[in-house]
Order: sequence, then C-alpha cells, then structure tokens
Amino acid sequence: MRLVLLGAPGAGKGTQAKKLIDKYGIPQISTGDILRKNVADGTPLGKEAKVIMDAGGLVSDKIVLGLIEDRLKQSDCKKGFILDGFPRNTAQAQSLDGILKNLGMPIDSALSVDVPKDDLMKRLTGRRTCKGCQQMYNVYFSAPKKDGTCDKCGGALFQRDDDKEETIKKRLDVYEAQTAPLFDYYGKKGILKSVMGVGSIDEIFSKVCKILGS
Repeated sequence: MRLVLLGAPGAGKGTQAKKLIDKYGIPQISTGDILRKNVADGTPLGKEAKVIMDAGGLVSDKIVLGLIEDRLKQSDCKKGFILDGFPRNTAQAQSLDGILKNLGMPIDSALSVDVPKDDLMKRLTGRRTCKGCQQMYNVYFSAPKKDGTCDKCGGALFQRDDDKEETIKKRLDVYEAQTAPLFDYYGKKGILKSVMGVGSIDEIFSKVCKILGS
C-alpha cells in the first residue's frame, strides 16, 4: 500500500495513520520528521535546510522532495508507505509523482478524512491544556469534572493561542485553499477515496480499511 493521507487540522488523520501503520507494518512519512532528522544527522540536505531555517526562511520544495526521495529508498518502504502532510498542493503532487515513477513506486490511493467544518471548529477551539501536567481536555467532548481545573493534578486549564477561533479559522481556510485542487488532481487519476471522520476511532478505522479494500 502506497498512500497519500489528506485531512484538515483536527480531522484525526494522524490517529488513523498510526492504526494503518500497526495493521500493515509500513512507515508513516512525515516531512517534518524527515527534516528534523536530517538536520540532526547533519546530512548534506539537512545542512542546506538548516542554513535556510536558521535564517528564518522556508525550506524549498526541491529540498523537501530530495529528503522524501532519500527516505523512500530505504528498505522499510518496499512494502509501502503513508505520506502524511505532503503534498500540500498540485505542484508538489506533480513533482512527487515524477519521483515515484522513477522509483517504480506510484501512489495506490489518496485518502481524504472528511469532517464537517463545525465539528472541526469544536475539536480545535474546544481544546484546553493543563498548565501543570499538560493533560488535554475538550470542553465539548471530554470536559474536566470541574470547569477550568485539571482532573489529574488540579492545575489550571488554558487555551493555547493556536487553538483560538480566529487562528483556527485561518488554518482551515489555508488548508481548503491549498488542498482543494489536490482532490481534483487525484480524482482525475481515479485514486481519490474519502471517509467520514466522524464516530469512534475504531468505527472510522473500520470504514478506512473497507474503503482501502482490506
């Protein structure tokens, strides 16, 4: 299985990716993880990326694609892989397809985990974090017994800046603007599949497996 996983922030695709990894024994390829590892290991591409990052710049698609290509050549990717967080737009998808064609490893499916926007807003804006033990809550789905107080340690709960409504709306708008063309791109290839990411984790995973034909 060679899979591109699509889903808005809060859709739960990371959770489903972990379950797919356990079921199929294939690696999850996250561009952020690859970038951090290459910087830490001091690889040629990692050194190039570090210079850009230290200067406050954005790492180019060329470097990211190079890192992904190196990762895909590793032995644990022979049985398949899950690409999470990349590609983010059609230009990246086209470049990625070129690399995968050369490696003889074309994408089998692009799976979109779909969640209504109202639900995404509640999942993200409802999050609260304990200042003491960092335990997470959600005021809509998993509220603490006492409002504003952690059940575990009694610490005060707070809302992170990146979980505030204005920030969340911007994140979702950016995702929709960047990713919507990918649905057309993979749809025209006949490999786009979607699952409603609503319900229990196991219920969603059962639907994912059925859609992927396992």
